[in-house]
Amino acid sequence: MDLVSGPEACEGMFFMDRIGYGLMILLCVGLMALSFSGCGKPTGEARAQNEQKQTGRDQADNLSARVAKVSIVEVRPTPLRDVLILPGATKPWQDITLPADLDGQVEWIGPREGDTVKKGEMVAKIDVSVLKAQLDNSRAAFKLADELYRRRKRLFDRKIISQEELDQARTERVVKQGTFRQAQVQYEKGLVYAQIDATVNQLYVDEGEYVGRGAPVADLVNVDKIEIDVNVPELDVRYLKPGQPVMFRVDAIPNQDFHGIIEFVALKADPATKTFNVKVLADNSVGHIRPGMITRVAFLRQVIPDALVAPLFALLDKGGERVLFVEQDGIAHARTVSVGVISGDQIQITQGLEAGDHLIVSGQNDVEEGTRVQVQ
Repeated sequence: MDLVSGPEACEGMFFMDRIGYGLMILLCVGLMALSFSGCGKPTGEARAQNEQKQTGRDQADNLSARVAKVSIVEVRPTPLRDVLILPGATKPWQDITLPADLDGQVEWIGPREGDTVKKGEMVAKIDVSVLKAQLDNSRAAFKLADELYRRRKRLFDRKIISQEELDQARTERVVKQGTFRQAQVQYEKGLVYAQIDATVNQLYVDEGEYVGRGAPVADLVNVDKIEIDVNVPELDVRYLKPGQPVMFRVDAIPNQDFHGIIEFVALKADPATKTFNVKVLADNSVGHIRPGMITRVAFLRQVIPDALVAPLFALLDKGGERVLFVEQDGIAHARTVSVGVISGDQIQITQGLEAGDHLIVSGQNDVEEGTRVQVQ
């Protein structure tokens, strides 16, 4: 085999040496790049932790740097009225339905609907013509028997007639008197009288109409006073007693307060609702309140003399916890609190708030624990 020699062979060897040297340089550069990449940069998990720490530091720096404008009030003990408000319905103080005491035709009706009547005033007459005739006959028969007895009594005193004849006259008089009284009672059953001072709210019959015994003739109501029925829960009835004053409002008469007193507190609960019926009586001489109106009755359960209170709007819900913010040395601090009685727009704070605290009542939605605040 021939060997290559001369200038051509030297040039070929030099070319191969340059290629090998270049590959070695490239390989070293790649290894150095990989080495720097592994040593100079964190892994993905380490990088995420570093970013999270940096975010927390940034948030803390922003929180401490941000200044929120707030308004505060100093917490002081104050009397708090524990008021229970319940719905009720009004009804007349007196409400009477006048029935017919016998069957018959309505012969006369006196007052009309809306008229006032006095106790004992006649309202209607039912089939009294025949009864009147019977009454007149029995009255005449009794009068005759009475006169006969008186004459025989005088004759007996003069010893002209016997004791037997006087006794017969006396017996006849008693019988006729009983018949007369019976006719009078029967006649008066046809006369319908008002049992109270009241207003005729409704007439159920007209003149000439036949009415049966026990059927309603007229409805009388007295609204000089109004009664309110309220159903009170079992946990609250212990606070109420007869004679206790109350205040109420009527839905149909807005922006007006009325006053009354508790007239009755039921001793037994309603088996269906498990509530106790309470009756409130109120003056209605002006006549503004009508039966059947809806009311809102305010019962005073108790007075808490030294309650720590906060406005309802200052209370926040943070993950199911009730939270208030207080200001101390220009920093907002969160307080988890327990609440008690609610009265209007105020709420009692039973735990978590102290007298003298500076309660944030405006701007509380813009602060967190540690936020710098500026009191306006």
